[in-house]
Amino acid sequence: MNGCPVPLHGPRFQTDPAGLYQEMRTTHGPVVPVTMEGDLPAWLVIGYRELHHVLTNPDVFARSSKRWNAWDKVPPDWPQMPMVMPLPTVLYSEGAEHRRRAGAVGDALAAVDPHELRSVTVRTADRLIDGFCASSGVDLRQAYTARLPALVLSWMYGLDEQQGDRLTTAMTTMVDAGPEAIAAQQFLMQSMTELVAARRAAPGPDVASRLVHHPAGLADEELVPELIVLLGAGNQPTGEWIGNALRLMLTDERFGASLAGARLSAGEALNEVLWEDTPTQVYLGRYAVHDVQLGGQTIRGGDMVLLGLAGANRDPELHPAAQMSGNRTNHAHLSFSHGEHRCPYPAREIAETIAVTAVEVLLDRLPDLELAVAEEELQWRPSPWMRGVASLPVTFTPVSPQGAA
Repeated sequence: MNGCPVPLHGPRFQTDPAGLYQEMRTTHGPVVPVTMEGDLPAWLVIGYRELHHVLTNPDVFARSSKRWNAWDKVPPDWPQMPMVMPLPTVLYSEGAEHRRRAGAVGDALAAVDPHELRSVTVRTADRLIDGFCASSGVDLRQAYTARLPALVLSWMYGLDEQQGDRLTTAMTTMVDAGPEAIAAQQFLMQSMTELVAARRAAPGPDVASRLVHHPAGLADEELVPELIVLLGAGNQPTGEWIGNALRLMLTDERFGASLAGARLSAGEALNEVLWEDTPTQVYLGRYAVHDVQLGGQTIRGGDMVLLGLAGANRDPELHPAAQMSGNRTNHAHLSFSHGEHRCPYPAREIAETIAVTAVEVLLDRLPDLELAVAEEELQWRPSPWMRGVASLPVTFTPVSPQGAA
């Protein structure tokens, strides 16, 4: 690697990611040599054009982690193992196999009725708000933003609220890549194994059943990790997306005057955070098929290439308009990735419906919502991969629960 690698962990990924990415860009350019936990090497692509090139050239930057040339250096208890383990899913497949899996996933998600989805999201949001609206304050992350997407996704899977909460806790633990990450993944595997068996025996009008019985003929060992992938991709980023948008609206004076008119500003806030505080900061990964030059660096065959979505969205060479302060109306960000492995369009629609509805319903119910602490006191989650506040304490005027009306 050219230059001293940058450790891909540490407090600055939470406290000052923008400054850190700028330092990386100044020192290394758009492609940065980094080390993950365990001193494992990788390349972090933070240039917009360079990342776009990686995402649109799967013949050079392939998806299967079986290609990684550092497997012999990976300890068995490596916290990132659940994120790179070459499981048979749409994430790691390539070519015709990827198209088969992606087709099944897309069909299963596309069949979700958008009107029913919004109705369920509204009902779920109202139920969660009823749980704390009679008080004068709450941690929105714990009580609302982290729970709402999980509960809606649980409905999509045909699961109940308690099952959804347990799966959410396990997914968060796995993505945070702490000491319990592998145990959390094992719990998710067991839960999805039971779900697949149940849907094979008695299918219903849900995403899991449609995937189990899809003409693509996915086997059980394929379905289990696939359902975990869909759950994680839908829950974690959407929850952080909602939380980051609410944080922006509660701390930025451009949104302060319009909280009571949330329907005018929710979409703007949600789009802006995809540029400034995208939920997925760094995504694993791609693997060089052969030696290649990228952004002035020599990438060797088998090297891991990390997708620096947050860094690329902040690339000052992108275009001047995208770097100006003010509401973002440009949707050219890479927060949903790009190319054949991008977030499927039905999944993006589902996530946007949940996120917009979550913000609108909350601010309709509690129009005088205010942050309960100074903005600088907010703490970010300890993850280089995900961007989201660890808590979002707010105050408001108590109101009666709707369920009591």
